[in-house]
Amino acid sequence: MNEAMTADIREKIKDKVWAKAQELGWEKISHSEKSKWYEKWSKDKDVGGVLSRYMDTRSIRVYIKDTLLRPYLRTCLEKSWEQVRLLLGAEAEGRTVVSRMEKPHGHILEGGLVICWGNSRDWKSLVISAYERAYALDKGIAYGVALLESEKRTDCQTKEMVSDLAVRLGIANIYWLE
Repeated sequence: MNEAMTADIREKIKDKVWAKAQELGWEKISHSEKSKWYEKWSKDKDVGGVLSRYMDTRSIRVYIKDTLLRPYLRTCLEKSWEQVRLLLGAEAEGRTVVSRMEKPHGHILEGGLVICWGNSRDWKSLVISAYERAYALDKGIAYGVALLESEKRTDCQTKEMVSDLAVRLGIANIYWLE
């Protein structure tokens, strides 16, 4: 690194990448399509070209993926909170968020209601996290998991299996969002 990247430069790069991610529907495109975009951004003079002044060119792709697009995906997930809350129903309505979690995304509401949501391809970590987080709380309730369909739709057999697992773990609600 020759010099430290200023906040202004970092913000301009982030804005450009996030705008394109929004246009592409980043949370729904395939891994191979994302890989192509990491490469394009790495070679783009306004993204990779600028970043190369501040970091080794071999680090640019990782920076784009981890530093720019992971927060973008977290922001997108958080924006879906009201939709998830409405989907999970009256029990979740009007309750205050006591705690927010990442990896995977979730909230604990007053009264110990645990809700997790994220991409349907991550169903295992979402279901298990809802259970574990509720278990760790005194009087916690694994209230709900919302699975957002991504690039590949979940087949009926998998949905049935996941729903069965949720029942066995005592998760009150599980939904797939198109």
